[in-house]
Amino acid sequence: MIIIQVAGGLGNQLQQYALYRKFVRLGKEARLDISWFTSKDQRGKVLAERELELAYFDRLVYEVCTTEEKEKLIGSAGLAGKLRRKLLPGSVHWFHESQMYHSELLQMEDMYLSGYFACEKYYADILYDLREKIQFPKTDNLENIRMAEEIQSCEAVSVHLRRGDYLDVENAAMFGNICTDAYYQGAIEYIREHCNAPHFYIFSDDVNYARKHFSGEEYTVVDINHGRDSFYDMWLMSKCRHNICANSTFSFWGARLNSNESKIMIRPTIHKNSQVFVKQEMEELWPGWIFVNPAGKVQ
Repeated sequence: MIIIQVAGGLGNQLQQYALYRKFVRLGKEARLDISWFTSKDQRGKVLAERELELAYFDRLVYEVCTTEEKEKLIGSAGLAGKLRRKLLPGSVHWFHESQMYHSELLQMEDMYLSGYFACEKYYADILYDLREKIQFPKTDNLENIRMAEEIQSCEAVSVHLRRGDYLDVENAAMFGNICTDAYYQGAIEYIREHCNAPHFYIFSDDVNYARKHFSGEEYTVVDINHGRDSFYDMWLMSKCRHNICANSTFSFWGARLNSNESKIMIRPTIHKNSQVFVKQEMEELWPGWIFVNPAGKVQ
């Protein structure tokens, strides 16, 4: 049995679900472990700061592992499990993602998998199936409905600006100075060169910044969805014909769920500052994507 831990925000959850679907398509017995969202400390406080947003989607079917199935692979959360992992490591079947792509991953049997699995190569061949299964619930927000109609009536391009937690000192060291002003200028210029009369829809967790930096008739800053409804921004991104992404799995999925066969998907050359961009490798691992570096140059 393969068990995949579900953790993190919506984009990461969708990647873990996509890997789960890949294993199922390969005919393997697979489960999701969603206990990360309900784990508590000794005082009874839930540890996770995120919700299981997979539960928001219509028609998203998956099997959840039992405690016994999980413990069979990695041991319990208590002292006995800790001793097993320390003294009998050979009895523990726990794989931790440590690089962008693990070629051996899909051949594994009887393993508990922890990681974010952002690499498109894992599930690029089943994205058509994932688009069928990842169905957003019908919105009753008339602004969303109007915006979706407007987006589908023009050469719409989503542009994602992620700021928020990326401005924290620790996160800035890891994720900062990747999606620079030059990155967005270069990506937008590439779209202008390849599309007729594009209109750019700006999605951001900092709409004041977005309005300041993207003003003019060819830009619309989308400020509709907040709180739990924020995931409808991904739905609107997916309705656009083309997508310019931040170094964020949220906008990666906005592009992945876009069903336009002639879409242009642009992403930064690296996701974290610890990565080194190798063009041939990235083209293999992220088929169909255009890569733009922090200086705004297409690679």
